[in-house]
Amino acid sequence: MDSSNLLGDFLRARREATSPAEAGFLHAPSRRTPGLRREEVAMLAGVSISYYVRLEQGRERNPSAQVLSALARVLRLDPDATAYLYSLAHPWARPPVVTGVVEQASPSLLRLVDLSRHAPALVLGRRFEVLAFNPLAEALYEGMGQLDNCARMIYLSPNAADFYPDWEKAARAKTAQLRTIVAADPDDPYLRDLVAELTDRSADFRRIWALHEVQTRGNEVKDLRHPRMGDLTLSWEVLSVSGTGQKFISMAAEPGSRTEAALRQLAAELAGREAPSLNR
Repeated sequence: MDSSNLLGDFLRARREATSPAEAGFLHAPSRRTPGLRREEVAMLAGVSISYYVRLEQGRERNPSAQVLSALARVLRLDPDATAYLYSLAHPWARPPVVTGVVEQASPSLLRLVDLSRHAPALVLGRRFEVLAFNPLAEALYEGMGQLDNCARMIYLSPNAADFYPDWEKAARAKTAQLRTIVAADPDDPYLRDLVAELTDRSADFRRIWALHEVQTRGNEVKDLRHPRMGDLTLSWEVLSVSGTGQKFISMAAEPGSRTEAALRQLAAELAGREAPSLNR
């Protein structure tokens, strides 16, 4: 993972992902390269072409808020991507992060996991590490393996393509979230090793990582395919712990749904044998 020109890499990727029509060039001629040209972005953003080229090349590292706002508008960045752009341009404004420390689940989150008897629940660290999960969450992810890190699981588990009915959507969302995490601490050795491992072992990760998409994690609805229970639809409720970057995630099914019945069956199976201890 090269952190020497993250701003330029991001601008180039988003420029290539923005079509001339999206930028307002309704009658643009066909072109060999995808997306917008550098001179088109510069014109629409109100900056000189030489200045914009310096931004992409990493030779201009202090763009003003006015320039960043214009670029976000031209490249049609959503709020997450805009915040990411500002963080790359002003890295000194990032809150300090302690690196190289083995992360452990917050005691308050562990208590929540312990209390979650009827819903799958887990704790994620700030680097996508799975720090704790209850027996029902373990049963939900049956057969997946790689349950130590969410990014590693979706790319390296041999069963991931079956577990996620829309694997491409799930992988792009996870990768976009990972890029946001990396932007907050690009020199973290764990993140460097994780990105290097995924880059080395997964062609899909290399392809999706190159898109430079960014996203923050929030509440969402996920479709999963359990090897025995079939298709499931779960609402993920995410609780963040201020100052730690850790998240408590509880998964709920629509009352009366087939998914709720499947979770009850999994819970009954667990009750029929000695429940495994909480993984920590």
